[in-house]
Amino acid sequence: MKILLAEDDETSAEYVQKGLVEQGFVVDWVTDGREALTHCLYNEVDLLIADRMMPGMDGLSLVKSLRSAKVELPVIFLTALSDVEDRVDGLMAGGDDYMVKPFHFSELLARITALSRRPKETEQRTKLTVHDLTLDLLERTANRQSQTIELHNKEYSLLQLLMENAGRVISRTMILERVWDFNFDPGTTVVETHISKLRQKIDKPFDVTLLHTMRGMGYTIRAPR
Repeated sequence: MKILLAEDDETSAEYVQKGLVEQGFVVDWVTDGREALTHCLYNEVDLLIADRMMPGMDGLSLVKSLRSAKVELPVIFLTALSDVEDRVDGLMAGGDDYMVKPFHFSELLARITALSRRPKETEQRTKLTVHDLTLDLLERTANRQSQTIELHNKEYSLLQLLMENAGRVISRTMILERVWDFNFDPGTTVVETHISKLRQKIDKPFDVTLLHTMRGMGYTIRAPR
């Protein structure tokens, strides 16, 4: 297994790299987030272990960039940022696991082993499905009960974000960041407007509601229970 360690703290990085090499892993070490991104894009990497705070590009931006580029390698965040919000941010950015420093090496090894047991996707996912709603990622079309649903670009992007995270609540702030590339703006109603339009198209003509508003939290799309 080839592991990339993205860590700017020399002491921590040498400790992790030495321990993993002793366990038989091939470990490359970089100290800069942008260097890590380039390495993952152009080299064979089976697992990324990344700090949250690095020069060049922080860990969250690194993982978001990888996911945007459809790089699906497993990612473990290994960081001193320990608040619940920090953990949530890391996982929502695309991380598969989150460990807080200081840590026990045996636990890191166990988490690597657990991730390595996950079956790898044999082919790129081209369709998202929630109940009877299907989103074709190649054709950029939506279909429910054999009916084609016409979506504008932002409506499509919003639906894709929700369906990629089916069953999970996506906050208004995250939607602004991921769909409109906005920072938080309490004055805009663009999210609410597009949610309303999307609901009219994917839910109103049908018997079963898939798109739900979670008051004070955000929005989710889920199959009926």
